[in-house]
Amino acid sequence: MHLDLVTLVVPDYDPAIAFFTGVLGFELVEDSPSLTTDGRPKRWVVVRPPGGGTGLLLARADGERQEAAVGAQTGGRVGFFLRVDDFDATHRRMLDAGVEFVRPPRSEPYGKVAVFRDLAGNSWDLLGPA
Repeated sequence: MHLDLVTLVVPDYDPAIAFFTGVLGFELVEDSPSLTTDGRPKRWVVVRPPGGGTGLLLARADGERQEAAVGAQTGGRVGFFLRVDDFDATHRRMLDAGVEFVRPPRSEPYGKVAVFRDLAGNSWDLLGPA
């Protein structure tokens, strides 16, 4: 058993795809036409870190309630954790791409960590080896 997908509500598909693939280096696994439960068009968009693992279903906000959740899916807490092998290179690449880091890198017993925001404003930990 494994956790296959986690939904991330985003303002729009294409900027989210660009951020996760172009900036974070995820792979676009699927981008297929689909329909909402009431028959309106939408897309089924899945990105995953290279090599697999849990993917993100990028879901365009549909309605006021979902729009209010964009950027606040975890109530302002860090809710997503991106572990990388080369923390310093990844951190530098993300800074160069304009990613907003809200806390600078620090060392913890479990490794290096820095908090950044995705394009919608959700907080993530960038994690690397100690």
